[in-house]
Amino acid sequence: MNNRFKPKYSIKKGDTVVVIAGDDKDLKKPRTVLQVIVEKGRVVVEGVNIITKHTKPTARNTKGGIVKKEAPIHISNVMLWDAKAGAPAKIKRTRTEGKLVRVSKKSGEVIK
Repeated sequence: MNNRFKPKYSIKKGDTVVVIAGDDKDLKKPRTVLQVIVEKGRVVVEGVNIITKHTKPTARNTKGGIVKKEAPIHISNVMLWDAKAGAPAKIKRTRTEGKLVRVSKKSGEVIK
């Protein structure tokens, strides 16, 4: 992917998010982001979009069998969780002391 037009997302690995659309939609249950795939605009969220994968026995995994794991969902289907407000919130970027920080629009709290 060309770095010149690389998209900027307000969601990072380790953030607490809420799924706002899809089969696992739950606006009251915050979950953790495990991975952000910037090139495809997708995120892997803990406990969301569980798929079953059939694996063959290998040297590492001698048993093989069926493995359940999280699959990526589109980044537009998740929203950052504001712990202070206790609800999902939109994010704005502001510059403080020469650094860009993420600030919640609902509570005004800086997100680390």
